[in-house]
Amino acid sequence: MSVPLSSIAIVTIRSDSIGNSGSIGSADLAEDSEGLAEDLEHYRRELTGHCYRMLGSPFDADDAVQETMVRAWRGIGGFEGRSAMRSWLYRIATNVCLDMLRGSQRRAAPMDMGPAGVADAFTGAKLPEHAWVQPLPDSRILAENSDPAELAASKENIRLAFVTALQCLPARQRAVLILREVLRWQAAEVAELLETSVASVNSALQRARATMAARESAAPVADVTVGEQRTLLARYVDAFERYDITSLVSLLHQDAVMSMPPYDFWLRGPAEMGRFFLGPGGGCRDSRLVATAANGCAAFGAYHPDGLGGRGPWAIQVIEISGDRIVGHHNFVDPRLFAAFGLPDRLP
Repeated sequence: MSVPLSSIAIVTIRSDSIGNSGSIGSADLAEDSEGLAEDLEHYRRELTGHCYRMLGSPFDADDAVQETMVRAWRGIGGFEGRSAMRSWLYRIATNVCLDMLRGSQRRAAPMDMGPAGVADAFTGAKLPEHAWVQPLPDSRILAENSDPAELAASKENIRLAFVTALQCLPARQRAVLILREVLRWQAAEVAELLETSVASVNSALQRARATMAARESAAPVADVTVGEQRTLLARYVDAFERYDITSLVSLLHQDAVMSMPPYDFWLRGPAEMGRFFLGPGGGCRDSRLVATAANGCAAFGAYHPDGLGGRGPWAIQVIEISGDRIVGHHNFVDPRLFAAFGLPDRLP
């Protein structure tokens, strides 16, 4: 969970003010500090998006942004306005992410781990949390009052497939691609940030583009604000909550995939998904869905019966749509995500 920078500022002010006899000076310092805290907080949303693309986890992104803010606060004396504050903060955030990525295992999607499985072979085997790319609430980085074209571009840059593909790149290539392709920095600016040459930046970008192109999905994910997609989602919610699997699988594309991190398996196609829901996934029966949004897609908090007369949090579902069919049904089984999405911890 992120801590408002004003809290850090207050602690720092109190520490720096110990022994000061001038109350006016302390008040001025407090006023200046609050102003600086507000200036830095203004960038938290976009820095969260940057760190999420680098790290593939909303929790790691929170930690990275918080560390960025702390470093910026402590280093403001050396800033001196020689560059724009935004560029300065991105420099700090990128270096924080590169530090965090040293020696760490790259995050991935179940589809990267091996071939599709079959429903009857589900064993319940899990991999640790750090193995998986995790979803990010749209509310954390997308501003509803954004220009429609900018909002559409921002959604594309946080799709699960895009963020997962980024994790396949070496850390510095990942940084170069994000800074050049997503944030539209000039090669010279990226070279300065990474303390390398423009030629090295261009070479890294070329290699990163080749890797990303090899993983690019052929079917674009639809914007769920369009009426046709909203109708499809309403039909999905109705079928899932009634547990009408015949109706549910009729909404799936023939190549639809289902994943369920941290479980080390994934399925392809309506037939296998239907068998799973009627077999090992039967615990989904009598669930309720609460709408939210993640990674530029429709998402739901799925609540299972908890045996106490209510329903407890089970998974965040991210639903990907192409045309008039669901192409991705991704379930992230991690109760911590419900708080991150601002969802209740239990339904009565």
